Amino acid sequence: MAFAVATLAGWIGTGCALASLYWLFRSRVEALATSVQRARREAAAYAVAGALLWMVATLTPAELGREMSGSGIRIPVVWFYAHFGGWLQVFGAGLFILALVRAAMAISDSERRTHFTNSAFGLALLLGGFQLFGHVKGQWTVFRGAFYLQPLTLGIVLLLGVAAVVIMAEAQRRVAGRTLSKTVATHAALLAGCVVFGLPFAWLLSSSFKEDRDVTGGVIWIPKVTQTSKYFDPKRPQYSGKLEGLYVVAEPIETLPDGRLRLDVVTPMAVRGRTFEASQSELKEVPRDVPIVKFEENGRTITGRVIEELAQGDRRVEILEPESRKGEVGVYEGEIAVDYRPQGLNWKNYPDALQYLPPETQFGWIYLRNSLILVVLTVIGTLLSCSLVAYAFSRLKFPGKDVLFMVLLSTMMLPGAVTLLPQFLIFKSLGWIDTLLPLWVPAFFASAFNVFMLRQFFNQIPGELEDAAKIDGCSYPQSFWSVMLPQVKPALAVVAIWTFMGTWNNFLGPLIYVNSPEQMPIAYALQLFSGERSGEPGLLMAFATMSMIPVLALFFAAQKYFIEGVTLSGLGGR
Repeated sequence: MAFAVATLAGWIGTGCALASLYWLFRSRVEALATSVQRARREAAAYAVAGALLWMVATLTPAELGREMSGSGIRIPVVWFYAHFGGWLQVFGAGLFILALVRAAMAISDSERRTHFTNSAFGLALLLGGFQLFGHVKGQWTVFRGAFYLQPLTLGIVLLLGVAAVVIMAEAQRRVAGRTLSKTVATHAALLAGCVVFGLPFAWLLSSSFKEDRDVTGGVIWIPKVTQTSKYFDPKRPQYSGKLEGLYVVAEPIETLPDGRLRLDVVTPMAVRGRTFEASQSELKEVPRDVPIVKFEENGRTITGRVIEELAQGDRRVEILEPESRKGEVGVYEGEIAVDYRPQGLNWKNYPDALQYLPPETQFGWIYLRNSLILVVLTVIGTLLSCSLVAYAFSRLKFPGKDVLFMVLLSTMMLPGAVTLLPQFLIFKSLGWIDTLLPLWVPAFFASAFNVFMLRQFFNQIPGELEDAAKIDGCSYPQSFWSVMLPQVKPALAVVAIWTFMGTWNNFLGPLIYVNSPEQMPIAYALQLFSGERSGEPGLLMAFATMSMIPVLALFFAAQKYFIEGVTLSGLGGR
C-alpha cells in the first residue's frame, strides 16, 4: 500500500504540475484583471498541491518487491485488482461521499433531497459490495512495478505535455475559443492519423541505422552501435591493394614460390570471394575493426578489445582500461565479455549497402542515372502528348472527333496483360530490348486517362479567352501554348507528379525489357538487392531508404499538388 500511495501521489502530482503550468500561461495571456487573478490563484493552488503530492511520493517508503532490470529513469506504476464486489465498494463509497458533499452545498430543499437520495443509493451499493466481497472471500491485490525511460525519451514526453497545455490555454483564451478548440481537435486527430500511417516509414528509417541483430531481435526503435577498435592482427593480417583498378581489402591465402601472395577479397562486398595475386610491395597492411567489450571484474569496469574468437564462445581480450592494466591479455567467457553497444546510429549500413552493388554500376550511380533519365523523359513526353491530344479533342473541330475520343477511352478497359506481348514483339523487332527506349518512348504517344482529365479542364476554360487570342492574331499552336496551358497548370502539375511516381516505382517494365545491370533503374535494382541480401535487413533498409529520398524530396516540395491530385482524381473539373 505504501508503494501504491507513493506511485499515485507521484502521478497525480505530475498532473497538478501540468495544470499549474496551464493556469500560469493563462495568467500571462488573459486581458481582464479578474481573469488574471483567478488564473494566478489556480496556478498557485495546483503548484502547492503538486508539491505536497510529490513530497508524499518522495518521503513514503515504496520499495519494489523484486527490482526490475533496465536502464534509464525508473517510472513506477501500480494497479489494483479485485473481485467485482470490491470495485462495487469503491464506486458506492465514492458516490455516497460525493452525494453528501453536494447535499451540504445545495441551495434548495429539492436539490438537497435529490442528493440525499443519491447518497442512499451509494450507501446501498457500498453495503452490497461488502456482502458480495465477503461471500466470495475476495481480497485486494496490488500489482507494482516500473518501466524505464531514457532521458531523451522522457524529455520529449515532457516537452509534448508542456506544448499541449500551452495550446489548450491559448485555445481557451481566444474569443472564438470554441471554434479554435474544434480546429485544434481536428488537427490533433489528423496528426494522430499521420503518426499511425507514418510508423512504417519511421520503422524503415530507424532500421536503416541498426545492426542486423537489432532488426530481428524484437521491436527496438533506438538503434545501438557496436564500438570497434583498429587492430593489426599478426595471425590474420589484412592488406589493401588494387584489383582491376578497384581498391580492395583482402586476406592472404598462401605464399607462392616466387614470394608473391594469393589473396582473398574481403571488401567491397560486390567482389568478395574473388582471389588475385600481388607482391608485398604492391600491398599495404591495414588494421581490422575488432569489437570493444566492457564488463565488471573484482568491482572494477574493464574495457578491452577482442583480438581473437576462441572455441565454445570464449574470447581473447586485450585490456585498454584501466590504465594500470593496459596491454594485458586474458581469456573470458562470451557471456561476460559482451560487446559494448551504446545507443547511436550505424551509418556504416549506407556505404556497405552501396558496396554490395556490382562494380559496373559505380556504387549505384548508374541506377540513379537511369531512373532520372526515365523520369525526365517520361514526364516531358506525357505532358506534351497528353496536353496536345486533350486540347485537340476539346477545342478543335474535325470529322469523327467524338468517335475517336470514344475509341481512345475504350482502350482504358484493356488490361495491361493483354497488350504486354504485342508491345514486347514490337520493341523486339525494333531492336530495343535491353535498352531504356521501351520504358520512355511510349510516353510520347499519350495515355487515355490523362487525356480525358486534361480535356475536362480545357472544357472549363471560357471560349472568350481563345477568341480574344485569335483576334490578336494567335494561331492554334500559339493559343495552346500561351493561353490554354497556363490555365491548366494545376492539372499539369498533378499529371507530372503522378507520372513521376509511377515511373520511379515501375518494376514490371524493367523486368521485361532490361537484362544488364548498366540499364537497370532503382526500382529493379532494389528488388534484386532484396533477393540477394534478404538475410541482412539493415543493409536492405538502408538501400530502400536511399531509393526513397528523391520521392520524399518531391513530396515535400510539391505536397500542395499532391493534395490537389486527390481532389482532381474525381474528374469533376473546375
